[in-house]
Amino acid sequence: MDDLLSEFLTETSESLSVLDIALVNLEQNPNDPQILGNIFRLVHTIKGTCGFLGLPRLEHVAHAGENVLGKFRDGELEVTPVAVTLILQSIDRIKLILGHLEKNECEPEGSDDELIRRRRPDHPRQCGAAGKPDDPGVRAGVDPQPAAADGSRQG
Repeated sequence: MDDLLSEFLTETSESLSVLDIALVNLEQNPNDPQILGNIFRLVHTIKGTCGFLGLPRLEHVAHAGENVLGKFRDGELEVTPVAVTLILQSIDRIKLILGHLEKNECEPEGSDDELIRRRRPDHPRQCGAAGKPDDPGVRAGVDPQPAAADGSRQG
C-alpha cells in the first residue's frame, strides 16, 4: 500500500474516533462553539486530504458533512438530535468507504447522492425537519459484496 494512503487511513481513523465522541458532546452541548469548531476542522481536514489524494467519493461525502457543520457554526441551522444523526450517517459512510479503501486500495463504486441530498435545506428530511433520518438503505452505503474486476460478486 502506498505510504501516503496508509498514513491517511491511520490519521483519518484516529480523527473519526475523536469525531464520534465530539458529536455526542455536541448533541449534549449544541451551543458550544469550541466543540463545533473542532468537529468542523476534523471534517475539513479529511475532506481536503481526500482531494489531495484523489478520492472523489470520500471527498464528496466529507464536503456535504462539512457544509452542514458550517451552517451550524454560522448559525444558519440549529444543532438538533436529528441533525447530529445525519452527520453521524455521513461519518458512518466515510468509515465504510475507508474500509473498502484499506482492503482494495481504491474507493468502492456507488453513489452517495441520496445521503448528500438529505443535507440540503430543501430536502423534506434534512437536518431540521421532522421525521426519522435513519434509513437503512442510506446507512448501508457500500455494497457488502463489491463486484470483482470481471463483474462477478466476491465473498
